[in-house]
Amino acid sequence: MKHVSDYFGSLVFDDRVMKARLSSEVYQSLKKTIDEGAKLDLSVANAVATAMKDWAIANGATHYTHWFQPLTGITAEKHDSFITPAPDGRVIMEFSGSELIKGEPDASSFPSGGLRATFEARGYTAWDPTSYAFIKGKTLCIPTAFCSYAGEALDKKTPLLRSMEALNRQALRILRLFGNDHVKCVRTSVGPEQEYFLVDREMYEKRRDLIFTGRTLFGAKPPKGQELDDHYFGAIKPTVAAFMEDLNEELWKLGILAKTEHNEVAPAQHELAPIYTTTNIATDHNQLTMEIMQKVAARHGLVCLLHEKPFAGVNGSGKHNNWSISTDEGVNLLSPGETPHDNAQFLLFLCAVIKAVDDYQDLLRISVATAGNDLRLGAQEAPPAIVSIFLGDELNAVLESLENDTPYCGVKKTKMKLGVDVLPKFTKDNTDRNRTSPFAFTGNKFEFRMVGSADSIACANIMLNSAVAESLRVYADYLEQAPDFQSALQEMLKNTIKEHKRIIFNGNGYDDAWIQEATLKRGLSNYPSTPDCVPHILDRKNVELLTGQKIYTEPELRARYEIVLENYCKSIVIEANTMVDMAEKEILPAITAYAMELAKTAAAKKVLNEQITCAFECERVKTLSALTDEIALKIQELKKSLISLKSTETVCEESAFIRDQVLVKMRELRVPCDEAETITARKYWPFPTYGELLFGVK
Repeated sequence: MKHVSDYFGSLVFDDRVMKARLSSEVYQSLKKTIDEGAKLDLSVANAVATAMKDWAIANGATHYTHWFQPLTGITAEKHDSFITPAPDGRVIMEFSGSELIKGEPDASSFPSGGLRATFEARGYTAWDPTSYAFIKGKTLCIPTAFCSYAGEALDKKTPLLRSMEALNRQALRILRLFGNDHVKCVRTSVGPEQEYFLVDREMYEKRRDLIFTGRTLFGAKPPKGQELDDHYFGAIKPTVAAFMEDLNEELWKLGILAKTEHNEVAPAQHELAPIYTTTNIATDHNQLTMEIMQKVAARHGLVCLLHEKPFAGVNGSGKHNNWSISTDEGVNLLSPGETPHDNAQFLLFLCAVIKAVDDYQDLLRISVATAGNDLRLGAQEAPPAIVSIFLGDELNAVLESLENDTPYCGVKKTKMKLGVDVLPKFTKDNTDRNRTSPFAFTGNKFEFRMVGSADSIACANIMLNSAVAESLRVYADYLEQAPDFQSALQEMLKNTIKEHKRIIFNGNGYDDAWIQEATLKRGLSNYPSTPDCVPHILDRKNVELLTGQKIYTEPELRARYEIVLENYCKSIVIEANTMVDMAEKEILPAITAYAMELAKTAAAKKVLNEQITCAFECERVKTLSALTDEIALKIQELKKSLISLKSTETVCEESAFIRDQVLVKMRELRVPCDEAETITARKYWPFPTYGELLFGVK
């Protein structure tokens, strides 16, 4: 039996491998680059490249690739072998420092938002030494950034690293004010909980909507869904357990800290949660996790669905982004300690987050904006589209006492007693959990629950890091000039609470009264859809933040605006065309065939005995005929809206037309199709039903 500790990280060129294979001088130089951002010398790169190549070949690798994260939302890789011709006709295996540091993939075929024309093909990948190289299959994968020939960032990693540097700069300024001169760097860390669905592959292959779009575009509600709450944390089915066991082994080999696994609320829905790690590494690991989930699922006769809302009427899938800030010494700056009201440093960082989320709530919403996530937000345990912060009773009371200059009367730690002597007593946490809150404090971190299941976590963390960096910059500018640090700090925190307490909400985010209060009384933004929110990325305050913190240039920012809206439009047009195709070629013929059988049955009965009423057959044929007429009409209306869509001139106009017209026609087409499913004999229905998909895995 293999022990996890024996093979964990066995496919990663991690610190253990570097210590063993690099000279002490090269290792120390590389560590300085990783930990402190020191310039990388080419001689060091050559030594690392040779050691990396030898290690990879020893582990069966024949190729290497610069593994990067373009603006498609998935990863990209171009494989090159290590072989180099030798004079005697043989080959030798070589890999240089220059090949490690830089690659040149074609940049013209990736989304660029106008930054690159098709004929401007050259792009560059640059090694990210802060994220370990790893082996996938027979290929050494080197995590890299990706930019154009002119130097514009064409990926998600580059702005993420920029945002981490921005927060580090400003956090160190704050820590110096508190006398923490020994801290060398501040890093954000993330633990993204990944939700997903598993369905039977044979059933999946019979549904073109799942194949083309990742979600079901048709499907009547099954007799049983998640009403009984019997799937959540329930016993894991054997097929799923085998998948999870295989998945864990693959992830652990790659050094991915897969920790928790369980059934989620919806039937066929599950979750994997890792241990926290540095944000850029967590981002790399999550991209790998999604890819490996799908590969492992295929080996088990399953398909892993990562769409945010693959099934209507049951929980969608999110990616809860658990975010915190720590020093290089391992001190969590968001840990309240035993007496949070006396912990001034904690209170400053807490207030910085509150200010950041309130000032840039629109950017946080934009960071999770996709066509799929629009379907998920605001229902079945997904947070609403209105951004707010949950703090819990104790921290709320601390902030109120600070705002009002009143003594904090904290509640003593409560021992939970369950009324059974044999059960242990335990201390109650200082906060509850609020599953309807988009941004909840959960003890020593914030859980940003709005991120969609298929999303890269890079976008959310870029905006979060940048906004908090800006809050810390404002605080540092003020406090560094203050004649009396303590009184200035207290006044600054007090003002922050007064000005930004509108963003704090500890109640039910699904309550209609909250929607009214949030928008009308508190003035919070409410952007239900991607076309509603994405244009605000170009608002002056947002441009000033992201360019001022050097996260994006203005052209890079405009490119992302174009790309997000373009992806939204393309995704929904694919869905609309798929709906038309399925309705015309599968659903209408199935209903017609069943109606024909009923008509023949009624006719045969009449031949036997004219007194037989055939009431069921006649009534059912009448209903089915009416539904086919309605479906045919709705198909034509959807087609017309798709034709009209072509007359829009800008991506902003196109996305708004899709939101207001195309999606409406899609919903209207689905209604009669789903109704027809409920009254059509199963043998005629052309693809697996919700009941079969959700309960088909044993």
